[in-house]
Amino acid sequence: MRTRQSRRWEIFLLSVVLVVGSAGCGTEPEAATRPLTGRAAAPAAHSSAEEDAAGKAALAAYSGYLDASRAASARSDPSHPALTRFLADPLLTRVRMAILDAKEHGAMRTGKLLSDPEVVSVDLTARPPTVEIQDCLDASGYRLVYAKNRKAVPGTRSGRYLATATAVRFPDGRWLVNGGTAHQDQPC
Repeated sequence: MRTRQSRRWEIFLLSVVLVVGSAGCGTEPEAATRPLTGRAAAPAAHSSAEEDAAGKAALAAYSGYLDASRAASARSDPSHPALTRFLADPLLTRVRMAILDAKEHGAMRTGKLLSDPEVVSVDLTARPPTVEIQDCLDASGYRLVYAKNRKAVPGTRSGRYLATATAVRFPDGRWLVNGGTAHQDQPC
């Protein structure tokens, strides 16, 4: 049976690995921080070039998200400015909370997280336009350690497992990752 603390660490790990500051918090225009919504007419079909471009932009956002999360986690900085460049809510808040939780427990992330993402679907007619990403994360060299002595936090897991993420296009044209899940029970 898992203890409450063990479960919190597990949630933290899942959040930081996949889900992981806001310089200028509240300074961006509201329209730039929310996905496209509404009933604007959308073309019935999009060219494969448009879908390819959307997929590439979403993968760039996903890669930026992983890099920003690693940097923020290594510094135990939930306000790391790069987070808002690649993440949107609700994922942004989950990542910040996971980093803050680790910081409050004296922990941080070290090492290297390897990623091999691919686009599994593109829906440019959705409101907001959406790209689904699937990844095989290799966290075997990415550890949660205590900041004081760099010893591994007990009960933390690593290895290779499936992760999924959702990127959405915002009114200003940016693609941001706003959802993600680590499936540690599904090795890849």
